[in-house]
Amino acid sequence: MDARRDEGDDAEPGETNESGRGAHLPLEGIYEISKVLTAPGRLETKLANAMARLSSFVQMRHGEIIVPGTDGEPGFVVTAGGVRPPQSATCGSIPRAVLDQIVATGTPLVEQDISKSELFQAAPQMRLRSDTLPVSFIGVPLKAQDETLGTLWIDRVGDRSTNFRTDEDVGFLSRVAILVGQIIFLHRLPSMGVQGHVEEKPEPSPADGRTDGDRHPHVKIDGIVGKSPALRQVLAMVPVVASTNAPVLLRGESGTGKEAFAKAIHKFSARKNKPFVKVNCAALSETVLESELFGHEKGAFTGSVSQRAGRFELAHGGTLLLDEIGEISPTFQAKLLRVLQEGELERVGGTKTLKVDVRLISATNKDLEKAVLNGEFRSDLYYRINVISIRLPPLRERPGDIRLLAEFFLDRFNKQNNRDLTFSPAGLDVISACHFPGNVREVENCVQRTATLARSETIVPSDFACRNGQCLSSLIWKGACCSQSPNGVADLACGTMNRDGSQLPADRNDPNGHAMGSPRLTERDRLLDALEKSGWNQAKAARILGLTPRQVGYAIRRHGIDVRKF
Repeated sequence: MDARRDEGDDAEPGETNESGRGAHLPLEGIYEISKVLTAPGRLETKLANAMARLSSFVQMRHGEIIVPGTDGEPGFVVTAGGVRPPQSATCGSIPRAVLDQIVATGTPLVEQDISKSELFQAAPQMRLRSDTLPVSFIGVPLKAQDETLGTLWIDRVGDRSTNFRTDEDVGFLSRVAILVGQIIFLHRLPSMGVQGHVEEKPEPSPADGRTDGDRHPHVKIDGIVGKSPALRQVLAMVPVVASTNAPVLLRGESGTGKEAFAKAIHKFSARKNKPFVKVNCAALSETVLESELFGHEKGAFTGSVSQRAGRFELAHGGTLLLDEIGEISPTFQAKLLRVLQEGELERVGGTKTLKVDVRLISATNKDLEKAVLNGEFRSDLYYRINVISIRLPPLRERPGDIRLLAEFFLDRFNKQNNRDLTFSPAGLDVISACHFPGNVREVENCVQRTATLARSETIVPSDFACRNGQCLSSLIWKGACCSQSPNGVADLACGTMNRDGSQLPADRNDPNGHAMGSPRLTERDRLLDALEKSGWNQAKAARILGLTPRQVGYAIRRHGIDVRKF
């Protein structure tokens, strides 16, 4: 059983699942393919992985991404199985006339039966036909910056009992093509000259033994500390993403540095000399947020004694960061969408239309895909803000960076308080071994508290609150997990399960030094317990366990658990 089909609510009456697809799978497909495309790696590899993932969300027999070369360079053809040699990358497995029509018109091409199409008669040797059953074809252009960069096509075999949703599939493939086109465009930017302070490293050979994270250029950004591969992969994307005006969605847990990365993207962009304006959407009510973003006229409401420009106007020509965008109400989402689509707004209480030129960066720690499926977030706004998605790694995926962060925050503390404190080697070992669910913000909190109460100029293990049973931060996260989970579910939620669903080693410690790897129940029992409590709704079970629905689905398959239907 595919766990993806059980994560959301059941389909509404009248909706059907064709070709095994749930009503929400196209949206999930966009999300899954965007994760593949924004992952680090070679362009051809990412496109091949995207084609492999595409077959899970649309009915297809064959498919290709065809990217012609530029400036005399050879192009390439990508299938789910890999990349073809450059010399064969002319028009892939489809006739040249088909490719020329898609590129020339810049619009999708749909053929219900290619045996009846004159375009496909030009190359009868291409094995796109079936002798007994009709073969349909869908091709869409890959576009970026009003330029057609290639073609994405699929074909499939039908029969008399098959009823394909051609219009829906064309729309789905067109959205995928937009993502692919943007990725191809971004990968070509370095050869065109990318602005920013980037220290390029030579491309390693396969035999040099270095990891994929070592192949990315190292970018230094103020306020971002760390050398872990997970962080370096994100840093390498900053100058590339900054070179365009495409909307960016920064995703990550609280305390992972979303605002710092937004500032970095602005700093590396051509808008760096223009304003950088930020708004925390979760901190303001709907009416106040509308006034803050759009501005208001004098007398528009009680207390508006003068005209005021909104944040969009203040950010004109620059960058606007909308933090916690997942918290805005559905009503305001519609108002925001209009501004983002048209680049126009009216102040509250005003009638004059104002044009604004703003590069939008959004940030959230919310699962927007789930919010769209639950009707809490508009899908059209989701597609508007989620053009380039960047996931910021939590600190648990950057364990080697904790030591560097601790020294960085201690140095800042010394400068601010005219002190000369240092960590002893044992002290650094203590803080490096701690579990920080609050991420970078919690590390800073720990360093400031410890430095303030240190008994000497050298911070030793006994200076840490966790060594004295006084770590209040641990009471928050540990208590939240364990007090609500008397049957062993806490061990899953508190981080004793890896991201792939496997159990962490038993020697993992919490900040107070207590072992977290000795659960009373087995991993399978805890999973079953959560599923029972949630009525076998995997999304709810994931929330109980502090995991993602995909992790829960993986664990269900790994343990061979039969999902109950009600």
